[in-house]
Amino acid sequence: MVCKKCEKKTSKLAAPDPFTATSSSNRKIGENKLLSRPGGASSSKFKPYDRKCKDCKQTVTQNHAKYCHGCAYKKGICSMCGKVILDTTPYTMSSK
Repeated sequence: MVCKKCEKKTSKLAAPDPFTATSSSNRKIGENKLLSRPGGASSSKFKPYDRKCKDCKQTVTQNHAKYCHGCAYKKGICSMCGKVILDTTPYTMSSK
């Protein structure tokens, strides 16, 4: 669950479209991506599951999120900023 303010921060696409004009203009055929990367192969490596949930310490799949989807839904809060979005008192949940 994400509030209206944090909706802009979410990633739009998992991967860019390879057939658009902007992404294919500087593409080289047969290029080794690890060697052509600025800084070499080991620096600034992408770590998608580096962040942990504040409550349950489970890995967070969303960019810039503080809470996992399960904890955010149980509490009725935004997973990015922690602002209360939904009143969950009338809901019957197995674990609150």
